[in-house]
Amino acid sequence: MSEGIQARPAGAVPPPAGSRAAAEPIKAGKLRHPWRIVFAVVLIALVVLFVIDAAQRQAYGWQYVGKYVFDRRISAAALVTIQLTVYSMIIGVLLGLVLAVMRLSPNPVVKSVAWLYLWIFRGTPVYVQLVFWGLFSLIYPHIFLGVPWTSLGYSLSLGFMQNAFIIAFVGLALNEAAYMAEIVRAGLLSVDTGQEEAATALGMSWWQTMTRIIIPQAMRVIIPPTGNEVISMLKTTSLVAAIPLTTDLYGVARDISAVTYTPIPLLIVASLWYLLFTSILMVGQFFLEKRFSRGVNARRPDRAAAAGVLPAAGAPDGNDLGGKG
Repeated sequence: MSEGIQARPAGAVPPPAGSRAAAEPIKAGKLRHPWRIVFAVVLIALVVLFVIDAAQRQAYGWQYVGKYVFDRRISAAALVTIQLTVYSMIIGVLLGLVLAVMRLSPNPVVKSVAWLYLWIFRGTPVYVQLVFWGLFSLIYPHIFLGVPWTSLGYSLSLGFMQNAFIIAFVGLALNEAAYMAEIVRAGLLSVDTGQEEAATALGMSWWQTMTRIIIPQAMRVIIPPTGNEVISMLKTTSLVAAIPLTTDLYGVARDISAVTYTPIPLLIVASLWYLLFTSILMVGQFFLEKRFSRGVNARRPDRAAAAGVLPAAGAPDGNDLGGKG
């Protein structure tokens, strides 16, 4: 052993915690970040300057914003937007669940059909799809269900597809189903396969396994992107003008601005309503995520050491004060 380094004799008792030789508590000083403070002050100053400038600009037409923000036509159009969002998401989620199961099917034909659906609806713009569905009744005025090249069958009229509202939420739902299918599939794949094997060993049916074991665990992965899709759907409803449907929030605001020659104030009015609905949806998403993530990040005490959490210096543990080791 080199000089200057002395080994502690075997069986030597370590110095008591209160002695000078014991490690002194670390005096941690708070790190200072002056540039962060400067950057924050600059941002606040820019925001204040923008607000003051916007309040004084006549082009924003704040008097028209206050006049039309609670207009009866705007509020009725906001209700139409909410209906489009809800109906589209309900159909999109249900159809997306079916497509996700088809994608996970061992049958190559079923899997290929689901993949083809996703390829088409994810690969083409929503606006183009809505234009196509608006013309669908012209391409197919009726559908014949029966034996081809014979009169044995039933002819279904597609006159209901001339209703712009029906075309709008059906077109939005068919597009949304392609994205929801991938979200649901990712959630189902996030659950360990051992969960399904254990449920099968306990004698559970496929339906019981999915509803009691797989889906509850997959929901914590499905909920966050689904909340984003709902918010995105709320804003995507502004594209139904391609059908054309003009009774939604953006359509009515645009029509009013065309008559009053106040496009900027009416855009602000529509944006305020969209922000209101988006804020409510974000709050609901927060509580849903909190509900389905219960117990995920909880750490058991007996796993604290494995996670790297050690007792504080000087605190007694199982090996001190005569404890059993």
